[in-house]
Amino acid sequence: MLTLRRTLRRWRLRPLEPLRYVVAAFAALVALFPFYWMFVVSLQSSQSAFSATPKFFPDWVWSNYARAWQAAPWILYFRNSLFIVGASIILTLVVTLLAGYAFGTMKFPGQQFFFLAVLGLIMIPAEATLIPSYLVVSAFHWIDTYQVQIIPFGVSISGIFLLRQFFLSLPPSLWEAAQLDGCSRLGFLWRIAAPLARPSLAVVALQVFIGAWNAFLWPYLVTNTDNFRPVEVGLQAFTSAEGTDPTGLAAAAAFTTLPVLVVFLIAQRQFIAGISVGGVKE
Repeated sequence: MLTLRRTLRRWRLRPLEPLRYVVAAFAALVALFPFYWMFVVSLQSSQSAFSATPKFFPDWVWSNYARAWQAAPWILYFRNSLFIVGASIILTLVVTLLAGYAFGTMKFPGQQFFFLAVLGLIMIPAEATLIPSYLVVSAFHWIDTYQVQIIPFGVSISGIFLLRQFFLSLPPSLWEAAQLDGCSRLGFLWRIAAPLARPSLAVVALQVFIGAWNAFLWPYLVTNTDNFRPVEVGLQAFTSAEGTDPTGLAAAAAFTTLPVLVVFLIAQRQFIAGISVGGVKE
């Protein structure tokens, strides 16, 4: 009762606070509805899935999951995705950490120009570079390999910006003290700067994980066999010239999306802590 009175008193002092909760609850429902709908469709019968009137409650046909699992070599797809995601995270963290450290702590000719050029790459749609990128990797004979799905995406521009902002926030006295101890630039990065940047690195790793796990168009273009295909490309097993299997596709989408949700729930604290660095001023 006392807690309720305090809440009502706080709402009288801040009349817009209840509206914030309503807006937040509505946004949460909008964000969660696609997952709910995926779950509902994955448990519907074929008749319900093709019905003109949508059903918002499942028929509890659990056999859809067994049928979806048997429709493709999912263990191979999951193994491929885990390897691609792990290698992509390692490569991106190394490149992004070095680039963000250079832009944030070092002075060199053309620094602002190169940094703005890197940020300008965000404005180029990925679809505009598909054909040139395909021609390049084809000339390297990388088609239907792991490296074609890893190396072209070994840089995170948003990660470079995030880490640069973090390194700009470090007090210069840290580098001065490290110099007095005979620490080199790389030694300072490895021993001091990188450990302090763990929240930002976690954000970059999470972004790379989600992007690499959900990648479909590029892996679909550059893989020809199941030996190198990730899970998202495996979802095409439920589409054919005859049509789409909605219940099987929804069931497969459910168990391929689950790892992303689990990783995000585990890493959400690091994600929020790392994003807060973005407001640092130069």
